[in-house]
Amino acid sequence: MNYTECSSDGQNVRFGSVRSRVQVSPLRLLFMKKYLITSFLIILFFILYFFAIEKSPFIEYKLNNKTYKLLTAKNSVEWQKGLMFYKSKKELKGADGMIFIFPNKEIRSFWNENTYLDLDVYWLDDDRVVGKDYLPSILKTKEPYTINSKEEVDKVIEIIK
Repeated sequence: MNYTECSSDGQNVRFGSVRSRVQVSPLRLLFMKKYLITSFLIILFFILYFFAIEKSPFIEYKLNNKTYKLLTAKNSVEWQKGLMFYKSKKELKGADGMIFIFPNKEIRSFWNENTYLDLDVYWLDDDRVVGKDYLPSILKTKEPYTINSKEEVDKVIEIIK
């Protein structure tokens, strides 16, 4: 095999071969290790932060000086289901309720069909509360009970009592 060997200032390099040896000072090695560890930790932090934000099923919403963790309903399937079929707050895995975000402002109607939790319902025009109602569970009313917003709203928040 053809190769060239060079040596200057304590460095031995063999060209044309897989093998090479470069002497590096201990201080430089320490700096390189710290740099690699710091870079790794920064990258790991950003990856974990990104996934933590993406996986949270809740949004935090401040209402009457209290911050709530809310599930989000953003489409017609989610609007229709809402908090129906939940029988305890434990099933919501830490959520205090749900926010319904609509694309336009209309008079909204909510009912308690298959709703087993008592709810405080807040009607919002943008982020301004324009009304509040109580929606008892179907277990209390025995028959479907409907509540309506008094004015057009584009958001509705249900808080579990």
